[in-house]
Amino acid sequence: MARPSKAKHREVANEQLLKPREAALELRISFPTIKQWIYKKRIRSVRTAGGHHRIPQSEVDRLLFRTRAKTAPERTLLMRQLSGRNQLVGRVESVRISGLMAEVVLSIGQQQITAIITSRSAREMNLKAGQTAAALIKSTEVMILRV
Repeated sequence: MARPSKAKHREVANEQLLKPREAALELRISFPTIKQWIYKKRIRSVRTAGGHHRIPQSEVDRLLFRTRAKTAPERTLLMRQLSGRNQLVGRVESVRISGLMAEVVLSIGQQQITAIITSRSAREMNLKAGQTAAALIKSTEVMILRV
């Protein structure tokens, strides 16, 4: 019988591990809160050889939207009062500016969305890898909203 814990450990080995403070900062929660989440197994963590907790980036991504807006009114405020309802919150993976256009790649859970926007818009929003942003999807158009 295969051991699922080793398979999961191999998955974690390939992704970025964050210190609890870094994960708390990205999730916009306090350090004591993230420690409680670790102890209550609400968020998965990996222990280092020295016994310190490290949190996989996928766990932060999984909880990203939930921690920002717990109630429907908070989610409505978070989404900037736009008429479009297809809004996905994620992390900016890369921003490539070339001439008049910019390619922005967002990581949302296990998926990626690529948007082509004007370079001026990317500069005005000061988009950088690692920031939180929302993709607003309207028909065949994808717009980026820095949150």
